[in-house]
This record gives sequence, structure tokens and C-alpha cells, in this order.
Amino acid sequence: ASRIGRGAQPTTAAAMKKKATVSSPRRKSRRAYFTAPSHIRRKLMSAPLTKELREKYNVRSLPIRRDDEVRICRGHYHDREGKVTQVYRKKWRIHIERVTRDKANGQTVPIGIHPSKVVIVKIKIDKDRKALLDRKNRATKKGKYTEKDTA
Repeated sequence: ASRIGRGAQPTTAAAMKKKATVSSPRRKSRRAYFTAPSHIRRKLMSAPLTKELREKYNVRSLPIRRDDEVRICRGHYHDREGKVTQVYRKKWRIHIERVTRDKANGQTVPIGIHPSKVVIVKIKIDKDRKALLDRKNRATKKGKYTEKDTA
């Protein structure tokens, strides 16, 4: 009988399937997340699509961008809809039209909402976004060869 250290699991090559570039410790994961550069934050700040859009494009979520229309699902402002006015990557927040509060001096300031707490209701489509949707489409078969190539 082999002795296994406390809490350790016996591992086989089949059970272990990890990406070499991704680290699992909580401390390292959190550090990587909170110190991520802007181009990686874009992807981390993704929002899910509504069921209708999900069926239409076969895509579950998208990195949020400026003129998308969203519905807030969580928190004090839930069920509010509006257009995204700013994606504040440094603060991990998005600003939405008409989701503001008045300061004591009368000035209005936008309220930051985390992109995971909204759903995208209407996508702002340009050629790059169209290409992204086509790339992420799960219904299309991807690969080097088509059926007519193999026939």
C-alpha cells in the first residue's frame, strides 16, 4: 500500500489536465486579476447576453463596449435599462445612461455597475464585433478541413 500525504489525491496523467500558463493558488489568481493590463481587463469585463441574443448568435457572453444597451439584473438599480456610456476598465465598472446620483452640491455623477451584473440587450455591431460573433459562434464547425475536402 502506497502512502499518500495528508489531503493529497492520487493523480494519474488522465485526471490531470491543466493549462501550463495558468496558476491555481488563490493568491496568485487574485493578483493576476487585480493587476491585469487593460487589454486583458477588456475580456474579463464581459457580460452575458439575453436568451434571445444567445439563441440568435450562439454566443453566451461578450466583452462589453461603449454603445451596447444593457439591463441591470442585480442590486439597487436592477431592471433598469440603458446604453453604456463608459467602460471604466481601471475601476472594473461600466457607466450606464440615467443611472446616476446627485451629489450634495447638485452635481450628478454616474454610478459604476460591474459588467457581470448586467445582461446585454442590444449589441452595437461593427465589422470587428461581427467577426468576433462569427468566431465565437458555437453552432459552426471549426477545423482545417470541410466535408468536401475529405470527399
